[in-house]
Amino acid sequence: MSYIRVSYLTEAKNLEQKAESVAVGMTVGSWTDLPAAKKETLQGHLGKAAGSHILSHTEDGLERGIIKVDYPVANFTYDIPSLLTTVFGKLSMDGKIKLVDIDVPESFSSHFSGPKFGIQGVRQRLNIQDRPLFMSIFKSCIGLPLNELVEQFKFQVEGGVDLVKDDEIFFPDERAPFFDRIEAYREVIQQSGREVLYAVNLTGPVTELVDKAKRAIDKGANCLLLNVLPYGFDILSELSRHPDIQVPIMAHPALAGAFYPSPDYGIAAPLILGKLMRLAGADLVLFPSPYGSVALPREEALSIATALTEEKPGLLPSFPVPSAGIHPGMVPVLSRDFGLDHIVNAGGGIHGHPDGPVAGGQAFVEAIKATQSGIPLEEYDNGPLQTAIKKWGVVK
Repeated sequence: MSYIRVSYLTEAKNLEQKAESVAVGMTVGSWTDLPAAKKETLQGHLGKAAGSHILSHTEDGLERGIIKVDYPVANFTYDIPSLLTTVFGKLSMDGKIKLVDIDVPESFSSHFSGPKFGIQGVRQRLNIQDRPLFMSIFKSCIGLPLNELVEQFKFQVEGGVDLVKDDEIFFPDERAPFFDRIEAYREVIQQSGREVLYAVNLTGPVTELVDKAKRAIDKGANCLLLNVLPYGFDILSELSRHPDIQVPIMAHPALAGAFYPSPDYGIAAPLILGKLMRLAGADLVLFPSPYGSVALPREEALSIATALTEEKPGLLPSFPVPSAGIHPGMVPVLSRDFGLDHIVNAGGGIHGHPDGPVAGGQAFVEAIKATQSGIPLEEYDNGPLQTAIKKWGVVK
């Protein structure tokens, strides 16, 4: 029999007994009082306690630590809503308990297509193999007319970015309609003479998103941005597996802060922003960096990147995109922590450059070149980069 192993951080008088209680309660409901005939019928659906590990004791004498429970794959349909509801739906309301990890066997993961392009597919689209990619965040956008946004887009492309993403809050777009800006930005990209991916924010009723994505691609869209948690993992899965949606999909972490920050409740960041995003099919995944404006602890951010990139049978790796508060002086530590296969993603670090967004982009391009060459940023002879360093410094 095949099982999905789930890890929780919790407190109890006895963690082993807690694991046994969860295993039964979250599967068949009860066991010891069942007649033998019903036990035989339900045996294939009964969860099993798979171990516990005490990390500490609370002041009131409770054991605090990790419990592990094995759930039969037979209890699930092959979708993430089924997975999360079964292993944490009711349990999430049972006091201090946090969903830490889910290990799914290949018999379950093989029903998911995962990323359609992954790291290598995105690199091939941009014809860039030997360095981290560079992305800009489109700010400001809401309420501005299309001609002003086109000018901003040109500045970002001239600055040397490889990708531009819409702001995730770009919903009302009467002055710069969704399809109009796709066509206008595509023209800018064609005029630049190189490929740039534009991640357009896919919005609207969830029942209309697949058709809207297909129409966007017909208009020239070459990348899609999705606020996965508000819309749901299942729509990401549908978009990623759809045969007519042949462009990379970028997952934004909007709403993730409602899940991961608490040490006692919610869902761990490496699971909700790492494993599940990849399983559902995100080609690129944004998450808070360890040193930006909404920083994650470094080990937690690195664990997200590992979940996105480690070898998994049948699943391509997703591009890690550590984000928020990134400026050129952070490029060396980004490369140190995330290696070659990550995306340098900046908003204010580009648009807030004293000499404007073109210089802001150029500063990042030179910071990446310097880092790749092993040259300290302070010693790299480039005006925009040095101006950026004077404003933001260099993170060591």
